[in-house]
Amino acid sequence: MQKFDELVANYLAAWNQTDPGARRAALAEIWTHDGVYTDPMGVARGLEAIDAAIAAVQRQFPDLVFTLAGPVDAHHDIARFTWELGPAGGEPLVVGFDVAVFTREGRIGRVHGFLDKLPA
Repeated sequence: MQKFDELVANYLAAWNQTDPGARRAALAEIWTHDGVYTDPMGVARGLEAIDAAIAAVQRQFPDLVFTLAGPVDAHHDIARFTWELGPAGGEPLVVGFDVAVFTREGRIGRVHGFLDKLPA
């Protein structure tokens, strides 16, 4: 399980990375080049699109951070986890649930995201 805990921590850290160059480098390290992120708001195919999706979320919710909101549950090459987006130490504005599919090399190939709580 420690492997998946680390992979998910790196994934959330990329969502929190506000420096565009550092974020792109982090994405290239943890995702496959043809990775796909899907949630109710849309689909991002490839690293450039995933980077653009993260940048858009950061513009929409400036100064908020993603945090893990419970344990990572994993088996084989699949992990599920709940996350929160809110001010550091404060009440989350957004809560979601992701299912990440990893390659055998430990890189993210796909993430299926679900949104459980959105701001009014």
